[in-house]
Amino acid sequence: MAPPQPKAAAKPAAAPAGGVKKTKVGRPRNYDLGNGVVRFSKTKMFHKKAKYKFVGKKNPKAEKPKKPTVVVKQIGGEKNGGTRTVLLRRRRSFYPTQDKIRQRPHHKTFSKHVRRIRPNLTPGAVCILLAGRHAGKRVVLVGVLPSGLLLVTGPFAFNACPLRRIPQRFVIGTSTKIDLGDFKLPAHLDDAYFKKNKKSVKRSVKRKQGEDIFVTKKEKYVPSEQRKTDQKLVDEAVIKAIGKRADKKTLRGYLRAAFGLRSSQYPHRLRF
Repeated sequence: MAPPQPKAAAKPAAAPAGGVKKTKVGRPRNYDLGNGVVRFSKTKMFHKKAKYKFVGKKNPKAEKPKKPTVVVKQIGGEKNGGTRTVLLRRRRSFYPTQDKIRQRPHHKTFSKHVRRIRPNLTPGAVCILLAGRHAGKRVVLVGVLPSGLLLVTGPFAFNACPLRRIPQRFVIGTSTKIDLGDFKLPAHLDDAYFKKNKKSVKRSVKRKQGEDIFVTKKEKYVPSEQRKTDQKLVDEAVIKAIGKRADKKTLRGYLRAAFGLRSSQYPHRLRF
């Protein structure tokens, strides 16, 4: 029998390019499967964690020796009592009326949270809207904003859907993709660009003298010239990309048609 060969020394792991090694986040074995249903039941986890071994067992906590707070000192004099009880730690002479506000620099606000988008929602993907006044329309995803909202367009000439933001939970991503090429979304099209002016929305139109005070008239929204220019710029790039496809005629009709379910059609059985 040949003598056993000594094992080679393991090579040290190479340092990552960034210089900082990221720790892997483990996944709990009893995770949520959806709709509040967990993978293992309460009884199953009772056996998996071997809790039956500790039923009825009690481990009394060891009593810690209490630190003395006072000390007895001898006092001279016949009429002074002989001893005095003195605190080892003097009490504070000032107590604030309010607690100090702690600064927590590690705290992250909602705007700084990491946004995770579904892998099939990439720029150029055709999506189906599930909510809002344009629900049921097929639109083209042109970008993802820093807030995690999706920026979509009809194009407007096809189904009258303008540039809009929408959360990804109200969208069905299809397998149809449009190659936008080297198209880049303008830098000014961010969340602040689409933010509504709440004062102009809530403010009512001033009434003239003699008009009924109970009849409220609100200002009608009119898109600005900047919004119209940006809409044309984005739509031209999308329509140009559609025109380069071999099935451009079918795709135009697909975007113009609204999504709907017929009898005996179930969304969980469909392949989008």
